Order: sequence, then C-alpha cells, then structure tokens
Amino acid sequence: MPYTYEYPRPMVTVDCVVIKQEKTDANSILLIKRKHYPYKGKWALPGGFVNIDEDLEDAAIRELEEETGIKVNKMKQLFTVGTPNRDPRGRTITVVYFTFVDKATRTIASDDADDASWFLLDQIPQDLAFDHNMIIYKTLQYITGK
Repeated sequence: MPYTYEYPRPMVTVDCVVIKQEKTDANSILLIKRKHYPYKGKWALPGGFVNIDEDLEDAAIRELEEETGIKVNKMKQLFTVGTPNRDPRGRTITVVYFTFVDKATRTIASDDADDASWFLLDQIPQDLAFDHNMIIYKTLQYITGK
C-alpha cells in the first residue's frame, strides 16, 4: 500500500535506558559506542528506528538485543522526546524505554555498535550522542523520585 501525505513526517526511534542492579548503590548504565554517522565513535544509549509494522516496545527489545546481545522480555515506556533538531538526519521523535537487568548481565557489541559497556552512574560521559545526557538525567529522576 503506497503511503501518501502532503505534509512532512517525522521519523520514530526508540532509546533504551538499561540499569544493571548491584548490591550496593553503585549501579551502572549501559551505553554503546556508535559505529556510524551521525556521532560515529560517540557513546549513546542503545536504540534505533522503529520498523513500519513494529510495536514500539518490540522495537526497543529488538534494538537492545541487536546492539548489545541483551535479551529482555519486557521494557517500561517512560516518556517521549520530540525536540526539533535532536537528530541531524532529520525530524526524529524518540520513545524512551527502561529496564533493570541482573548484575551478571554481559554485553556483546553488534549491529550499529562498535562497543557496549557499563558505566557507573556518576561516571557517565558528559558528551553523549544526540540528547542522551538529558534522557538519562530525566530517567534517573523518574526511577529515584528525585
């Protein structure tokens, strides 16, 4: 079925905030190193574009597994970010998903990721790709209630 519409359409993406639960307060967050433009070589949240026939949560689960090797069954939708110019490729709206994983969870970078690593919450790089520093900040506010 052809898609026709006289107005420009935004792209839709999902971003995944994954926190590894530790026994102490020193929890870690998962970041990937981008393999491609834009922001090649920069750290970012795992995520990517939603396929045309795909549920949003399914897209988040798929992107997380494709980029990091982490398999989850469920993720919680937290909020949506639609700030214009957040992506140099064009108008992009992202839906942010969140999950906790066990401390034994391992990663394997693949697909669009050159690396996938855990960062202590107080050691997150300050110059993440896109607006991911803001997304992490808002997510941590949500899960801590602060």
